[in-house]
Amino acid sequence: MPNRSSHAGHVPERTCVICRKKLDKANLLRLVVLDRNLYIDMTGKLSRRGYYVCDDNQCLEQLEKWHRKKMRRSLGRQTKSGDKGK
Repeated sequence: MPNRSSHAGHVPERTCVICRKKLDKANLLRLVVLDRNLYIDMTGKLSRRGYYVCDDNQCLEQLEKWHRKKMRRSLGRQTKSGDKGK
């Protein structure tokens, strides 16, 4: 039996941002936003906030809608935080 601090046998899980299913990290695509564009991070090492999506056709079809919604929310936060100093 591995000791409690050991990570042996641990399989990282992530949640799909579209369907909210929890899956093994290896079974999901990692996405990052760079300059307001969505990119697939094939290496998993880009130093940005990562978002995960499963490769289910329904989730992939909804990805563009999710990205637009995320950008609208992001712009709203930037506008609100910019108004505080005035």
